[in-house]
Amino acid sequence: MLAHVFSLLCVQSVPWIIIYNYCLSGVVWSNGDSWKEMRRFALMNLRDYGMGKKACEDKIIEESFYLTEELKKFKGECLYIEISRVVGSRKLQYEDRNNLPFTNAVIHESQRLASILPTSVPHRTNHYHSLFYPKGTVVIPLLASVLHDETEWEKPHSFHPAHFLDKDGKFVKRDAFMPFSAGRRVCLGEGLARMELFLFFATLLQNFRLTPPPGVSEDDLDLTPQLLAPLSPQPYKLCIVPRT
Repeated sequence: MLAHVFSLLCVQSVPWIIIYNYCLSGVVWSNGDSWKEMRRFALMNLRDYGMGKKACEDKIIEESFYLTEELKKFKGECLYIEISRVVGSRKLQYEDRNNLPFTNAVIHESQRLASILPTSVPHRTNHYHSLFYPKGTVVIPLLASVLHDETEWEKPHSFHPAHFLDKDGKFVKRDAFMPFSAGRRVCLGEGLARMELFLFFATLLQNFRLTPPPGVSEDDLDLTPQLLAPLSPQPYKLCIVPRT
């Protein structure tokens, strides 16, 4: 429902707010023909960069390889890493996400629970909509409320990858999952972000086992985010051990 509402033309523009007027510009905060032109230009450049193409996937895989090689040099010392699951042992490709439903579910559930950007870009109605609000009303989608909605999620305040798995263990999409926002103002780089998240996450899990440092249990790790924009994890240490 929320995704449908914010896809309507009546809520596409961004309201004038003083701090935005003085501090921010570009495709996120512009309106009208200017926004359409910048959005078209941004998407064109993202596609030229390789978003959604095999060449971009190969580059991400190459970068993830360099990352794992660098992490191997630490030989078990503590790093600021927050991943603790295992995937298969062979080289990962982006298409493998279809065959790794649990890995995909863990990534989605991490995004849902973390709610890194609790709110999306403010919208403003362009014409009167009798059922909802008068023209000019500022509408701010509270993404966190959807991602933690008790009517949409079985365990909204817990880490529960089964939210994205059916009874047969297959990955399922959820309409209430919208960490990249919704409508025409959805994040332009969503496709690239999804590819990077999967490939880096899975590649790290292929090569390393992550545990709390000696004397610290998993329950001792504070997962409460820092109140920044975007929300960030608290700094803490984990031990990263190369798999043999």
